[in-house]
Amino acid sequence: MQLLVLGAGKTGSLVAEVARQRGHPVRALTSRDNPGCRALTREKLQGVDVVMDFTSPQVVLDHIAACARAGVSMVVGTTGWYGELPRIRQLVEQSGTGFLYASNFSIGVNVFFSVAEAAAAALQLGYSGAIEEQHHAQKKDKPSGTAAVLQRIVKEKSGLELEIASVREADIVGTHILKLKSPGDTLTLTHEAHSRRGFAEGAVRAAEWLAGKKGFFDFKDVWRQL
Repeated sequence: MQLLVLGAGKTGSLVAEVARQRGHPVRALTSRDNPGCRALTREKLQGVDVVMDFTSPQVVLDHIAACARAGVSMVVGTTGWYGELPRIRQLVEQSGTGFLYASNFSIGVNVFFSVAEAAAAALQLGYSGAIEEQHHAQKKDKPSGTAAVLQRIVKEKSGLELEIASVREADIVGTHILKLKSPGDTLTLTHEAHSRRGFAEGAVRAAEWLAGKKGFFDFKDVWRQL
């Protein structure tokens, strides 16, 4: 499977490394290699099975539109654009391509989401709640996409929208905390990433799963199939 990775930061570089270790030919582009999406035309994407985006919220929507026009499937790990989800879903479905996105491709985080979904019932039984996310100082979006998804999951199950506290400090890879508190006890659910490796492996496995498929997918709905 031929992969094109957009973004040569810490995560994009690791995704490319993991993909090569799993036997896939990989090409990686930095922002300087792709001004104005010039590297994402139908001609230049010939032979590419899946484009993987780990760039920034400022450019990811242009990348998605360009790949849709070129008829090439995408895996998107960039966050900070989810307010455009309905429009992007329509765009992808009209293009007839495959599209899979995630706030976090870590299997552990998606298990965390499942546990949080069950725990959210406590908010209807006298508990209060809060969400905290901690990331490295260079992370651009606030709150994190993972925290926003966690907030949405809890709201769907409890009807309550919890506040999110964001911390940007040093080189924290990523920590997400859901705290539920009552007068009698406190329940704390925590996911702490020790490295980006789990995220990168999940992203590559997502690309392997998506190859040859058409449609719009959220990783949290398909990770059990990997």
